[in-house]
Parts: sequence; C-alpha cells; structure tokens
Amino acid sequence: MFKNWFHKEEEEKDPVSRLDAPKKNLFDRLVDSLQKTRAKLTDQIDEVIKGYAKIDEELFEDLEDILVSADVGVQTTMTIMDGLRERVRTGGITDPAGIKELLSEQMVELIREQDGQVPFSDERPLIVLIIGVNGVGKTTSIGKLAYKLKTGGDTVLLAAADTFRAAAIDQLQIWAERAGTDIVYQQEGADPASVIYDGIAKMRASGADVLLCDTAGRLHNKGNLMKELGKIRRVIDREYPDAQKETLLVLDATTGQNALSQAKEFTEVADPTGIILTKLDGTAKGGVIFPLLMEYRLPVKFIGIGEGIDDVEPFDAESFVRAIFS
Repeated sequence: MFKNWFHKEEEEKDPVSRLDAPKKNLFDRLVDSLQKTRAKLTDQIDEVIKGYAKIDEELFEDLEDILVSADVGVQTTMTIMDGLRERVRTGGITDPAGIKELLSEQMVELIREQDGQVPFSDERPLIVLIIGVNGVGKTTSIGKLAYKLKTGGDTVLLAAADTFRAAAIDQLQIWAERAGTDIVYQQEGADPASVIYDGIAKMRASGADVLLCDTAGRLHNKGNLMKELGKIRRVIDREYPDAQKETLLVLDATTGQNALSQAKEFTEVADPTGIILTKLDGTAKGGVIFPLLMEYRLPVKFIGIGEGIDDVEPFDAESFVRAIFS
C-alpha cells in the first residue's frame, strides 16, 4: 500500500482544501514545490556551465561553491564532487554541457542508499511518535499523515500528548476533524504519558490500525524531554508490546543549517527512525536534505510540498533530484 504512494498519478479529491479542478500528478507537484531550491541550485549551475569551454578544476570549484551555498553542506559537497570527478574521468567527458547530468546521477546514487524507500511497514498495529520543536509544522504534519493513512485504508487515531501548550491540543483537534479521525486528549498540563495510555486503550478497543502521537518540543530542556519521551516509550512497550513503532522527527526545511542542528540534538535524546521535512515549497534551502541523509544517516520518510491536507508525500530520492534538475 505505502510503496505506491509516491508513484500514484492522481489522488482522491480533498473536500477540505481543494476545488474540483484536476490535480497535477505528484511529480509535477514536486517540481512546482522545489522552484526556489531549483533556482538556487540548478539555475546557477546552468549559468556557470555556460562560462566554460572545457571541464577543468576551476569549473569543479565553482560547482562546489554552488552546492555549499544551497545548504548541501561542506562534507556532503566534497563527497558529491569526488564522485563527479571520477565519473568525468572514467567517462572521458570533456564537454561542460554533459556535467549537469553526471552531477544529477551522482547525487541520486549517493542518497538513494539512505532514503526512506518505504515510509512505514505494512504491518499493523502501528504507533508513531512525532517529535520536533514548536513551529516546524509538527501538528500540521500529523494531520496530513492522518489523512494520507486514512485515504490509504487505515483507521487512524490521534493522541494529543503535547500538553505543554493548550494551543497544541486545540490545533490537533482541528486537524483530526479535517482528516476525519478520532482524537484522544486531556486538559492542558496533563501527563503526556497518560494521554498515550488512553490512546492505546482506545486503539485496542476500537481496533484502530495506526496511532499518531503528538509530543512536546522543548528542546531547550533536553533532560526533561528525554525523561518525558522515555516514559512515553515505556508506556507503549508495556501496553502494546506487539505494535510496530516509529519515531519521526519533523524538521523545517526553511531553517537550512539550523535543521541539521536540531537533527543532531534530537538524535541524542530521542533516537528517531526517520524524518518529515516540511515546507519545501517555501524555501531555497531544500538542499539540506542531502546532509540529513548522508551525514546524519537519518532516512527522510516524508516531505511537505504544500499547504493542502494531502501535501505530504513519501520521499523518493530519484524523483526528488529529478525535480531539482528538471
């Protein structure tokens, strides 16, 4: 079911966020969402290539500068360029016009090994913890995932375990209504683990397939966050040991290098199994996905490509790079 999400040509119409006009296929939507990243990266590459009559070290250095400035990261850029030099050498390529395609192929090859491939196992029941700092699109991502899972045939339940902010509970209730799913919540300030406990109880009683759990994002106090997440995990393991489990870290692509810092911090306290990278449609910093995959070895499982309720898609390395270089 999930393996085919990205490659479906059409989606069911969203009664909440869409008109009856035909929807673009997923690849075209990805191309549209990466316009700013493409302008930052490949449009500049095109301009640089025009200035060279042959491939030489100066051209490689200019390409390196472009990749670094597009938030691809220094270490990742060096790895990409080493592979590109080898492709040029072994292929006997001398015409700069051919280097863009070689660069695209090199970038796909390097990140394909690290991409999420299959977002979730098909095995059910599934409990997913969603973590991340406030403001990155965590609650929105939960609502979009709930809708995606539901339209894929799952029965979905939400648990509002970010009890630190009253607004977080209210926002998740709105998204539950939009996605057409049930939600479990308590009052502001309640024990987050008790909300998860109630969510699991309702999940088991109702036979729901997936439980999506919002959590607080107080990264500035890592000790408390680690303690809170640890307690939540103990409750899950005790109350539903047979359930499949995922912990997805939500990162905002518009923050660029700051997203890498958050990935480092959360990896130290929460051991995420994958990433949701949001707001790719509003940034030129989409290149940050490369160091996330290659340096932090965190699979990017989903990407946010718009504001609609269905604008979250499983990450596919080849489609992503093709969209940037299209």
